[in-house]
Amino acid sequence: MTDCLELLHEAPARALDVPPLLFIHGAYVGAWCWQEHFLPWFAAQGFDAWALSLRGHGGSRTSRPRDTLSIDDYVDDVLRAQERLPAEPILIGHSMGGFVAQKALERHPFPAIVLLCSVPPTGLAGSLLHMLLSSPLALLEMNLFMTGKRKPHRSLVEALFHHQPPEPDLARYLAASGPESLRAIWDMMGFSRIDRTRQHPAPVHVFGAEHDKIIPPDQVETTARFYGTTARILPEFGHTLMLEPGWERAAQAIAQVLQPAAQAA
Repeated sequence: MTDCLELLHEAPARALDVPPLLFIHGAYVGAWCWQEHFLPWFAAQGFDAWALSLRGHGGSRTSRPRDTLSIDDYVDDVLRAQERLPAEPILIGHSMGGFVAQKALERHPFPAIVLLCSVPPTGLAGSLLHMLLSSPLALLEMNLFMTGKRKPHRSLVEALFHHQPPEPDLARYLAASGPESLRAIWDMMGFSRIDRTRQHPAPVHVFGAEHDKIIPPDQVETTARFYGTTARILPEFGHTLMLEPGWERAAQAIAQVLQPAAQAA
């Protein structure tokens, strides 16, 4: 089997003079999580909106065993994807995808990156300690789900969402999700930290969610301090904000920080 990357695309009817957006999903999911709401919404605002499924996720195939896939492999996917876009994109990464975006900035210049509830530059250790102390059952269910042993139960759903989507939508989201690479998780535990000295210069916009039980606001603040910027903590959201009721408020906040790019282009 040959590796083949899935790229979903929503073209604007009237495009802004701004770089395209490349959305990078987090663990367990694929580009479909952006197609549900964000891609059509951003296209309607004039952005050329794209979403990548990292290899082994969504519609992206791989010839490798899943658990051998590394963060560097996922960065390779981002670099391959950006070559297919009409111009250098702004990267928008959620959770694990935010960590991948930060690593991609070490290897290629991008106009900007947007981090949504992102794994911090220092890795997952702080997040896992927080979950162990505050949501141990959700952490157990996450680990079981990561290895494909069973679907998540209520504790993990509550950790993913502050306001739960309607049951039919939630069932679709869980059915479309799948296990994550153990190698990639270990990389984020500290084996593949972000090297700020290697990153190309670019604006970094950092967003978190008030009720995020996976990447809590203090971890988001850590990321913002690393980049010398201010974290924007979005109220009344949980971790999976792009699929949560009220997602438009999160999309609007992101679009707002991208407006200066549109004005400067």
